[in-house]
Amino acid sequence: MPLLLILLLLQSPLTLRVTDPEGLSVPGARIRVASTERTTNDAGEALLPLDLPAEFEVQVDSPGFAPFRRVFPRWTGTEVIQLELGGLTDEIVVAATRSEQRLGDVPASISVLRSEEIKESPAVVADDVLRQIPTFSLFRRTSSLAAHPTTQGVSLRGVGPSGVSRTLVLIDGVPFNDPFGGWVYWTRVPLMNVDRIEVVDGTNSSLYGNYAMGGVINIVTSRPQRRTLILKPQYGNLHSPKVDFFASDVWGKLGAALEGSTFDTDGFPVLSHRDRGLVDTKADVDYRNFNLKLDYDANDRVKAFFRGGFFTENRSNAKIMENNDTRWWNASGGVRMRLPDESDLQAQVFTDFERFHSTFLAVPAANPPRSIGRLTLLQRVPTKGVGGMVQWAKAFAGRHYFTAGTDWRWVDGDSNEDGLDAATGTVVTLKRISGGNQRSAGVFVQDVITVTPKVLLTLSGRLDYWRNYDAKNLETTVATGLPTANNRLLPDKDNSVGSPRVAAMYHVTDRVSLWGSWSSGFRAPTLNELYRQFRVGTVLTLANDQLGPERLGGSEAGINISPARNLTWRTTWFDNRFKNAVSNITQSITPAQTTRQRMNVGKTRIWGLQNDFEYRFQSFWRFSAAYVYEMARIKEHGLDPALVGKFLQQVPRHRGSLQVSYTNPRIANLAAQARYVGPQFDDDLNSRNFRQGGFTVIDMMASRDINENVEVFFGIQNIFDREFVVGYNPRTIGAPRQFNGGFRLRLVGR
Repeated sequence: MPLLLILLLLQSPLTLRVTDPEGLSVPGARIRVASTERTTNDAGEALLPLDLPAEFEVQVDSPGFAPFRRVFPRWTGTEVIQLELGGLTDEIVVAATRSEQRLGDVPASISVLRSEEIKESPAVVADDVLRQIPTFSLFRRTSSLAAHPTTQGVSLRGVGPSGVSRTLVLIDGVPFNDPFGGWVYWTRVPLMNVDRIEVVDGTNSSLYGNYAMGGVINIVTSRPQRRTLILKPQYGNLHSPKVDFFASDVWGKLGAALEGSTFDTDGFPVLSHRDRGLVDTKADVDYRNFNLKLDYDANDRVKAFFRGGFFTENRSNAKIMENNDTRWWNASGGVRMRLPDESDLQAQVFTDFERFHSTFLAVPAANPPRSIGRLTLLQRVPTKGVGGMVQWAKAFAGRHYFTAGTDWRWVDGDSNEDGLDAATGTVVTLKRISGGNQRSAGVFVQDVITVTPKVLLTLSGRLDYWRNYDAKNLETTVATGLPTANNRLLPDKDNSVGSPRVAAMYHVTDRVSLWGSWSSGFRAPTLNELYRQFRVGTVLTLANDQLGPERLGGSEAGINISPARNLTWRTTWFDNRFKNAVSNITQSITPAQTTRQRMNVGKTRIWGLQNDFEYRFQSFWRFSAAYVYEMARIKEHGLDPALVGKFLQQVPRHRGSLQVSYTNPRIANLAAQARYVGPQFDDDLNSRNFRQGGFTVIDMMASRDINENVEVFFGIQNIFDREFVVGYNPRTIGAPRQFNGGFRLRLVGR
């Protein structure tokens, strides 16, 4: 045994170098050898284990290249593998079917942002990167750098544009939406370490249930790598320092990584210059995000993981004394096993502990305008939650890939509020505790059937049950210590819903395919909608503990054309029928206060045409473009029939994007992108005074490798400093020109 150990130590390291057809290094390529997984460094190299068998298979996958598979005899020293340019439909995606499938075999509209495209963006937060996909938007066209967290809900194809998210966001397979309100903290995404982002348009409730009514966004981060340290400091205008880091190592079967990011900015005004008053300041944000990853590959059949993280954020909401802050701890773990019958079993659990605090300021009419303000509400929202998932999948008879599973989630949250006096905003006059518990669970099945070599059929269905219980709205008048008329315990409420989906794909040739689908989705109201009220200025929005689920029926049909391996074109027609949407309905208007309440109301239809194009020229150039036309109108409104036929607010008819990039480490890496958003209305009445004009924003990014370890970069967002309106009353505007520069240091040990 000692002699064998000495012989192993004397062997030269087994090094694999991956290049493109031009002989340039391919960093970030994923290599699988036996039960070991490696990722190439910036030099395109990876060290392999010494204890390999006499013959072993090497698998190499990298975005934009054809998959590589070959059996090698044992070697010493360095082996070079040259990848060929791949078909863009060869990429493996997970989100649409909860299992690995070729993009070209999935009957759904899916967009993939690869690590190279994320790196080419000058954006410092994930939502600004995702805006190059035109179906993606946040409420009021505002970047998360300036938006209140409760308005950062995702809308895909205009489904339910509001602060609440109708889209499920996953990070490494774990739900990422806020457990209390469903919105998304985009500053929590470790952007530098994201391997890819999959965006699935269209309802996916048949597999994921709640939140996935409008689609799914799956964020996949990088795995731990051997003796790797990445440091990325940068600085921009608006006094905006940012530092990202990633440190990892692999010891045999165990890989560990620590990643994090810190960011601070003085921010920018969100009101136009002519509307700004003495109470108005800048919207700024200061956040810290740290995550620990552990991956344990017991053997080629059993793999386990653990993730833990801490996030803290502080914001000023562009008015004196109006701010919010968040503290969030999370942990998750799971295991994936290949069983003796070659079936696949996955299980995971996750937990969240969050504290959110926010203040609200009223700005009454004054002369001069916006010259005074008073605090109206102090709000603290502690939330805790736990959930889990078990999924089993197996291939049968070479024609069926069957998946079955269950997932569940429990959330406990309260909104603890102090109402302040209407005269000075300094004396607490009312105390309120409003909240409860929500428990949900679902079971799902899916069968992907290869009817013929050219025809794929996907059948899936899910049954969900949820229950709201131990709910209360406890109000006390501070002066008397007595409960108010609204002080009450709320009744328990439960509901169940089924979500089917059927989809088919027909490969006309190896370069042309047709597909279509029909599905039904739903979203259960969140604790935020059921129990938390809020006030913005003189507008009070009440909760509603009687809310029911929103429902969506969606149809899609598309054609994928790939006349060459490096060229794809996809056209998709979609038609979504949305009913029982949760909306804020005006109850009363007085000079001192407008009162609204959340209610299930009406029907809308959102239909349109989506086009996506991508072309790679040689190994250096990449061109991509996307355009979506949406017609979103109110079809039924029981409370106000005059709204029928009106355009859905916050949904433009036209959105598009264009990206061009040149990547050559020997010279430079250059990228530019343009984004267009058409006109839209900011109110349900489609008033001319609330019509927001369209706008075009252009960004660019440039970087240069100094050596194999150091890269410098410089980027600009909104190059021409285009001012565009994102809201009225008061008139608010989007982010101005922002530029940032820095360097990326990567050290890899042996």
